[in-house]
Amino acid sequence: MSDAEQQRKQAGPGGSSAGAAQAPASPAEQILSSWIAADPLSLELLEKARRIAATTSTVLIRGESGVGKELLACVIHYLGTGRDEPLVKIDCASLPRELMESELFGYERGAFTGAVQMKRGRLELAGTGTLVLDEVATLTPNMQAKLLRFLEERRFERLGATRPITLAARIVALTNADLEQAVEKHTFRQDLFYRLNVLPLVVPPLRQRRRDIGPLIEHFLAQLTELHRRPTLKVSSAARALLETYEYPGNVRELRNLLERALVQCQGSEITPADLPDRVLQSSPRSMTLEELERAYIAEVLDATRGKKGRAAEILGISRKTLLEKRKRYGLD
Repeated sequence: MSDAEQQRKQAGPGGSSAGAAQAPASPAEQILSSWIAADPLSLELLEKARRIAATTSTVLIRGESGVGKELLACVIHYLGTGRDEPLVKIDCASLPRELMESELFGYERGAFTGAVQMKRGRLELAGTGTLVLDEVATLTPNMQAKLLRFLEERRFERLGATRPITLAARIVALTNADLEQAVEKHTFRQDLFYRLNVLPLVVPPLRQRRRDIGPLIEHFLAQLTELHRRPTLKVSSAARALLETYEYPGNVRELRNLLERALVQCQGSEITPADLPDRVLQSSPRSMTLEELERAYIAEVLDATRGKKGRAAEILGISRKTLLEKRKRYGLD
């Protein structure tokens, strides 16, 4: 069971312990409760992240867009011994190339026209904490060389400075690019790849960890109903079956967007297939496993009997005890 699931079981409706005064969650609590791990692949990944968090080594997190690479980087930070140190992020793809060096390393007053005062870079701001480099494959050759030098020497200079600064910040690099192919094409330095790839993690796409989908639906619905100030919504069995068999080319990010769209469009207290976009309705679903078929059938019977366990067990041809066990197993409580 993930930390998030344990916290939800121990927490009341507001996210705090039952009967206790509601208090705003800390950044660490928000991050750790957002990492949903119900699928065996996700649980294995979380265990690897725990072991990595106990070190200060460089980490390379790879995976498709939208799988949760940045969230995993934050989880590693908050599980580590430096959880109280700064967590600093920089998106290498969104910054103009001419600003990347000054943003990363900072500059001294007078280093260039317009530098009217000293500025500390993101690396220096990270201190003994964590610096997350998103889309690291988009760095220019010049910046790749400078990053490599820092990783080798653990020191750098601000632009215009002559005295080096030594830092112990952990570097977590993220990418959805094929770095091996980029090395072959000479668009990414091989030596930098080896320096970054000390502790590699690969986040599987959502279609490969389908047991996460159900808990993610509940997690996002709780977030979104609070965000949009809507009453609690359910997801019909038919809509849930569609959501749990969709392929999700946009991964976890797409699931959240689908649910937000459905929540805004939903007119009743239940999200139905009519609230889902055509790409979900018209997608050719893969064959469902026996376990998925059983879950969908039990959910349908529970809906039809309005949660009456005795009647549902009778229709399903199983005992009440077996029904309770299966409800718990499939998250149908």
